[in-house]
Amino acid sequence: MPWKIQSAFGERWRLIKALLQNKKSLVYWCRIFGVSRKTAHKWKARFTQGGRRALHDHARRPHRTPGRLSGRWIKRIEQLRKQHPYWGPKKMRTHFLRRGWEPPCTRTIGRWIKRLGLTRPVRRRPRKACVRTHPVLTSAGWPNQVWTVDFKGWFRAGNGQRCEPLTVRDLFSRYGLVARLLTTQHGQPVQAVFTRLFRQHGLPEVIRMDNGSPFASRGPAGLSRLSAWWVRLGIRVEFTRPGCPQDNGAHEQFHRVMKRETARPTAWTRQGQQHRTTGWLRQYNRVRPHEALGQVTPAKRYRKSQRKFPERLPDLKYGAQYLVRRVRSNGEIRWAGSKRFVGEAFVGQRVGLRLIRRGVQAVYFGKLLVGHLHEYELGAMRPALYVHRRRSKKPKM
Repeated sequence: MPWKIQSAFGERWRLIKALLQNKKSLVYWCRIFGVSRKTAHKWKARFTQGGRRALHDHARRPHRTPGRLSGRWIKRIEQLRKQHPYWGPKKMRTHFLRRGWEPPCTRTIGRWIKRLGLTRPVRRRPRKACVRTHPVLTSAGWPNQVWTVDFKGWFRAGNGQRCEPLTVRDLFSRYGLVARLLTTQHGQPVQAVFTRLFRQHGLPEVIRMDNGSPFASRGPAGLSRLSAWWVRLGIRVEFTRPGCPQDNGAHEQFHRVMKRETARPTAWTRQGQQHRTTGWLRQYNRVRPHEALGQVTPAKRYRKSQRKFPERLPDLKYGAQYLVRRVRSNGEIRWAGSKRFVGEAFVGQRVGLRLIRRGVQAVYFGKLLVGHLHEYELGAMRPALYVHRRRSKKPKM
């Protein structure tokens, strides 16, 4: 059986033939062909005026374009650009005004320079970043060695309130430290949650997270203000590989269980959903056996950290060979008589500069290298780009 080939022109011609037979009403044929009465009248009028050829698609170009640039002006722009290839649109427009003409605006002149292929590409020397390798993800061997943190996908409560579940979990004991439903993923409310969490459970050695906001950024070393605050507290931060949720697979499984048992269906309000999630987390930690722990509850494996949360942040200490600079509110420091941008993640913090060769300073935030400052350059420093190690392939047996 051959395929039925249908085209827009063929369907229109079938509609016109059906209307010309005048056996059924126009409303009937519109229902059969799935078009409106206005469309049927339009194609019938076109057929009456131009015959069968008029049923083809017409050009959609407007009949009149008042703002279109005339060919005379296009030729003037082309000639002047060829005479002065280094003149920009502003200089060209000024030249036309001096001759007593009324030229088009600057943006129009620039657009036509590009259309005519008369632009000169600017060659910029790329700044080479200092590339470092992320350390291998830590395998947790005791409680509070590694905490994992993530935002579960947001959802709405029954009344439409937005819920952003923030979850923190101890990797060794699988103990759920907190599951807080926030209204946003901004850094300040997340930092407030972690402040209460640190006061209650102490400080971990490592916090593992993905590369999303507010935990990470595209700035130097991938730090945000939140993760820079963790570094200031003496916590090492670990980033999973981009697009690899399996690096934090235990936490993703925790999210799946939480969604299945608390959000199907959701509560009417965000406060009601928070109350339901808090009760579920208590049951998850103290009642529910965990298979990875040998059917033992996480509460029996977890112990609070011995590292207390300092109410006053400790100052970052640098050696005698470092030049210490405080980062201003715009992310800049003053060095060598000029202002150099370091990063917004370090606002209000102190960074250390260490000379590594003539005219080049390495910028450190604590023990973490965040970039290089070159004396002959202006503006921002060259950020440190941390890449993940490639996992070695297992040999084939």
